[in-house]
Amino acid sequence: MSETVRRDQPAALAQPDPARWKALVFIALAQLMVVLDATIVNIALPSAQQDLGISEGNKQWVITAYALAFGGLLLFGGRVADLWGRKRTFVVGLLGFAAASALGGAATGQAMLLGSRALQGVFGALLAPAALSLLAVMFTDAKERAKAFGIYGAIAGGGGAVGLILGGFLTEYLNWRWTFFVNIPFAVVAALGAYFVIREPAGARNRSALDIPGVVLSTLGLVALVYGFTRAESDGWSDSVTLATFTASLVLLAAFILVESKVKAPLLPLRVLTERNRGGVYLSLGLAIIAMFGLFLFLTYYLQIVKGYSPVKTGFAFLPMIAGMITGSTQIGTRLMTRVAPRLLMGPGFLVAGLGMLLLTQLEIGTSYAGLILPAQLLLGLGMGTAFMPAMSLATHGVEPRDAGVASAMVNTSQQVGGAIGTALLNTIAAGATTAYITDHAAAAAGSRQAQQLVELQGMVHGYAGAIWWAVGILGLAALIAFTFVNTGHQGGPSGSGSGSGSGADKGARDEVSPVPVIAH
Repeated sequence: MSETVRRDQPAALAQPDPARWKALVFIALAQLMVVLDATIVNIALPSAQQDLGISEGNKQWVITAYALAFGGLLLFGGRVADLWGRKRTFVVGLLGFAAASALGGAATGQAMLLGSRALQGVFGALLAPAALSLLAVMFTDAKERAKAFGIYGAIAGGGGAVGLILGGFLTEYLNWRWTFFVNIPFAVVAALGAYFVIREPAGARNRSALDIPGVVLSTLGLVALVYGFTRAESDGWSDSVTLATFTASLVLLAAFILVESKVKAPLLPLRVLTERNRGGVYLSLGLAIIAMFGLFLFLTYYLQIVKGYSPVKTGFAFLPMIAGMITGSTQIGTRLMTRVAPRLLMGPGFLVAGLGMLLLTQLEIGTSYAGLILPAQLLLGLGMGTAFMPAMSLATHGVEPRDAGVASAMVNTSQQVGGAIGTALLNTIAAGATTAYITDHAAAAAGSRQAQQLVELQGMVHGYAGAIWWAVGILGLAALIAFTFVNTGHQGGPSGSGSGSGSGADKGARDEVSPVPVIAH
C-alpha cells in the first residue's frame, strides 16, 4: 500500500464485520490474560522464591523482567502489528505468550524463571497493541463501539484485582507454578478463536519500511525509564546508577523524538502524539495509573499485614472495586459516550475516583472494612470505569488506520510507565513517612516489644495514608488535564472545537478515512 491512505478505505471500514462480536470475546480473553498476569505472579512470588532459591536481591526481577520487556517493546509491537497484520501479530503473540508461560511453570531455577518472564513481556508487547487496534478497525458504529470498549475497559480495569483472587487460590490450594500454567488455556483458546473468527479489514496496513533507529532508541529509552523507576524504589532516588539510568533514558528518548521528526517512515509518527485530544488521553491515563498502582500495592499490604487477611481473602476484598469499574465502564461510560463529550466523563470520573482515594487517607489500624474501605473502593471503581471508557475510545482519535497499532501501543506505554512510576514514587513516599513516624515515636515504645510492634504498624499505616494524599493530588491533576486538553465532541456526533494542535494532515485523515474517529484502547 502506498504511503497515503487509499480513497476506497472509508467504504471498506464502514462495513461492519459480521463476526465482530465473536471476535470481541477472544480479544477480551487475551486482554484478561495479560492483565491477570500483571498481578497473579505477585501473589505467587514468595512461594516461587522459596522453591527455586531466588535471593532477596533478585526476587524483584521476576516482576521487573516482564515490565522491562513489555514496556520497552510496546511501540515496536504496535508498529509490527501495523506492518505485518494485526490478526497475525495477535495470534503469534498469544502462542508465544503460552509457550513462555509453560516455560515459567516448568522453571527449575532462577535463570529459567526470569527468562520466561522476559519472554512473556516480549510476546505481550506484540499481542496487546494488536488486540486494541483490531477493535479499532472492526467496530465502526459509534454505539456498538461504545459497548465493545465498555466490555474491554471493564476487563482492563478490573482484571488486576481478579488476578489477586485467582493467584491466591492457585498458590494456596495448588502450587505457584499454576499461576503460569493458567495462561496456557487462555492463550490457546484466544489464538484459535482469533484465527478462525477475526477478519482484518483490507487496506489498513502500513507497509512502509521499518524505522530501525527508532526501534533501537525507543526500546532502550523506555527500558531505561522503567528500570530507573524500579531501581529508585529499591536503591533510592539519589543512587548513582538510578540517576545515570534516568539521564540515559532522557537522552535516548530525546534522540528518538529527533529521529522521528526527520525520517520518512517513523516508528511513531509525531502526529500521533501532538494532536490535542490524544495527548490529553495519554497524559491523564498515565497519571491515573500512577495513582491506581500505588493504591493496589498499599491496600494489599494493609489488608495482609495490618488486618491479617489471607491472599484469597485479600483478593475478594478488592471485589467492590471490580464491581464499580464494571458498572462505571459498561453502564455509565457506554451509555453516555455517544451523548456526552468525553471530557465530561473523564474529568468527573477522575474526580469521583479521587474522592474514593480521599476516604482512604483516613486509614488507621482499626479502620472498618465495611465502613471505609468498601465505599472508597466503590467510588474508585465507578470513577475509573467511567473515565477509562471514553479515554480508551479516544486513544487513536483521528488517527489513520495504518497508525492504529502504534497509537494503541502509546496508551499501553503510558500505562506501563505510569505503573512503574506509581509503584516507585508512592512506595518511596510511604516508606519515608513510615521511617519518620517510627523514629519520632521510638522513645515511647522503648522497653516493650508489643509497643514497638504497635508503633511499627501505626507507622506503616501513617506512611500509606501520606502517600495516598499524593495519589489524590495526582488524580486531581488527571481531571484537570482531561477538562483542559480533551475538547472533542461526543463519539458518533460532531467534533468539538477541533483537534487543537492536530496537524492539517490529521484533519485530512479524519475527513478521508471515516465519519467517526477510529478508536482503540
